[in-house]
Amino acid sequence: MKNIAYKQLDRKLAKLASAGEFARPARGWVRAVREALGITTTQLAKRLGMSQPSVIGMEKAEQRGAISIETLERAARALNCTLVYAFVPNSSLEETLKEQARKVAKKRLDRVSHSMRLEDQGVSGAALKAEYERLVGELLRGNLHRLWDDDE
Repeated sequence: MKNIAYKQLDRKLAKLASAGEFARPARGWVRAVREALGITTTQLAKRLGMSQPSVIGMEKAEQRGAISIETLERAARALNCTLVYAFVPNSSLEETLKEQARKVAKKRLDRVSHSMRLEDQGVSGAALKAEYERLVGELLRGNLHRLWDDDE
């Protein structure tokens, strides 16, 4: 079930891959859209039911990254826009999980192979690689929470 859930989310997020091209303008979305529409801060303040200095403060808060989602939603509605809020992963969720499983598997096998070398019980490279692949698969099929434990 968990695999289905993350794969469905992965498909949705893949559609946002190009969203990185829409980085926030230097002076913020509120100001950029407001100016593009030819709306003054006084006019936007009236539409939002707030003072003109509050609109300027809101725009500055957005520039600093200190604006709330609720405030952005209100401003978007007042500017006839829809606020889109999403995380856009740097790679697919599946690839992130595989990478983490690889790290955990490598860490575990490094500990085991070190102990075995100390006991003069070295393992062949092929056997180690096969165990690595098996462990990665097992980790991905198991409880995904365990992939993120610090002590792994």
